[in-house]
Amino acid sequence: MIDAMPRFKLDENLPVEAAELFRSAGYDAMTVLDQGLGGHTDELIAMRCHDEQRTIVTFDMDFSDIRSYPPEDHSGILVLRLKSQDKRHVLAVLKLLIPHFERETLTRKLWIVTEQTVRIRG
Repeated sequence: MIDAMPRFKLDENLPVEAAELFRSAGYDAMTVLDQGLGGHTDELIAMRCHDEQRTIVTFDMDFSDIRSYPPEDHSGILVLRLKSQDKRHVLAVLKLLIPHFERETLTRKLWIVTEQTVRIRG
């Protein structure tokens, strides 16, 4: 069963165009920079995402540490593990990923995304 429409917060390590890609697909998406949170700690970003019921989308592998960020305590954690962080490559992968949000819940889950796989824990 899919939860309500997911809401996203994109970390500062993603291209700002990624938020527009999510919005054009009908999702509520904002960036860490939209809120002036650039350079803030992972803990603060995670707390804001929790309070706003947003899934964090990031390259930051610290968010994949389930001891520090238990998936069940969050509205969703999506960590990208891509071989290239080139803007066009990242946007292409995210575009392919978006349809998965209609089939799988993000709430209380940790998604690890590579070019070939989507692993979901939680």
